[in-house]
Amino acid sequence: MKDTNKHQGLRNQLVNQLRDKGITDEAVLAAIAKIPRHLFLDSSFEDFAYQDKAFPIAAGQTISQPYTVAFQSQLLNVKKDDKILEIGTGSGYQTAVLCTMGAKVYSVERQNELFKITSVLLPKLGIRPKHLSFGDGYKGLPNYAPFDSIIVTAGAPVIPPALMSQLKIGGRLVIPFGDKNQIMTMLVRKDETKFEKHEFGEFRFVPLLENKN
Repeated sequence: MKDTNKHQGLRNQLVNQLRDKGITDEAVLAAIAKIPRHLFLDSSFEDFAYQDKAFPIAAGQTISQPYTVAFQSQLLNVKKDDKILEIGTGSGYQTAVLCTMGAKVYSVERQNELFKITSVLLPKLGIRPKHLSFGDGYKGLPNYAPFDSIIVTAGAPVIPPALMSQLKIGGRLVIPFGDKNQIMTMLVRKDETKFEKHEFGEFRFVPLLENKN
């Protein structure tokens, strides 16, 4: 598991690209500059790991393009020690970004193959989420709620009510909302029943799947 000066140079170039695309949160950019994305990909993609592109990973899923990871992370407005629920651990790259930013991350993955890979990979890289679990992301993690913020890394045709209920008042839920193409949506919880909605343009994600025991 090598991380070389060449890899670091490519990460620095990627960070500059993300700046050019409008990412301004320095904590997000610093995390992306630090995390060896090539180690989250199949070795055959190593030479392309620092391009701003999504790539296939195990279980028919994808690792999101770095801009998408950075954009969602920036919307969360992460503070150190924030308690964040991540729906869709996937490759673990988004998890790693949030942990590197100082968040306490609770992550749910419905693909057992990915859950097993990520459970081994993250500790090897010195990245320690508070909790990784295999299960149905639509249900969230009620036993650990409430959360300062929630991030969903798959396209959702509905916004799961369970996730809304697990958000602290003042907290942010960032979710790609829609069927084939998704609108990046942020809900800010104003009180027990009211949420303020913001939309940030079209993105494309793999679907958020339900009813995984």
